[in-house]
Order: sequence, then C-alpha cells, then structure tokens
Amino acid sequence: MSVELWDILDSHGNRTGKTAVRGTGVLKPGEYHLVVHIWIISFDGRILIQRRSTERKLMPGEWAATSGAVIAGESSFKAAQRELAEELGIKAEADNLFKLLRLKRKNSFLDVWLTFSDVKAEDLKLQKSEVDTVKWVKTDELVSMIENGEFHNYGEHYFDSVFEKIDDIRGTVI
Repeated sequence: MSVELWDILDSHGNRTGKTAVRGTGVLKPGEYHLVVHIWIISFDGRILIQRRSTERKLMPGEWAATSGAVIAGESSFKAAQRELAEELGIKAEADNLFKLLRLKRKNSFLDVWLTFSDVKAEDLKLQKSEVDTVKWVKTDELVSMIENGEFHNYGEHYFDSVFEKIDDIRGTVI
C-alpha cells in the first residue's frame, strides 16, 4: 500500500507548500486539506448514490456521495475525475463536470462537483475496496434516506446548497 500525501492548505484554501501523510492526524489548527464530492445526476433527474464498503475506516457501510481526498499536486477537477473513474468506472470530461461550490469544514475544504450520466447501475465498474453497491434514487427518496439516517448526513447547509446548485445547473444544461 502506497503512502498518500495531501497538500496542506491555509485558511483561505491556498496551498502552503507543505504536505501531510493521510491518516497521521498531523494537521494543526488553521491547516486544511482538500476533499471532493461528486454528484452523478441522470438526465431525468435521478441521483446515483453509493454504499461505502464495510471495510472502510470512515463511514463503513453508509450510503453517501462519491468522494475522496485530493492528493498532493492534484487539482480538485482532476481529483473529481479520478474518484469517478476509480470508484465507479465513470469517465467525466471537462464539458460534463461542473464545480458547484466550495465549503470550509473543520479541517478541510470540500469542493462539490456534478456530472450528468444515464449509465445503468449494473454497467458500472465498482472499486470493491471503496464501494459495495450503487443505486439511482429520486430526490425525495434521497431526502427521506437523509432524514431517517440511511444516507450520511453532511449537514443541512450542505444539502440546501448542493440541491440549490444542482437545480441551477440542471436548468442550464438539460
């Protein structure tokens, strides 16, 4: 298993020139790393969600967004492309990968991305060490899953912001 390095960011999201080894807990107060979430939306408005592998240390077995840490030297865009390809086998080009927003969290910045796809769930190539299964859901089903604890709750502000931005982009693309 190779060592994964993260760029350390300052409180404004700028690279500091320093790196941290993933999983070592070396981020100090005022230091951040970059994470991406990618939402996959079908052209009829359904959302592709994934259940994380039960072998994962963080959020094992939980339904969640496709996500991952940005590795040192990598852009947020390239990380979103990489995570989609690695975890689901989806190739997203620049004309179909839209940055929705950036949120500042406790010790990370979170860039949220959106891509459109009508791929069938059974045609995806799941990275079994990361993803147990996937399914397409309608927005109201996802909201219900969040409310009853079946889907990871990233927070009300997160979902309000993401759903609003998805609606904005859907209106301009579809």
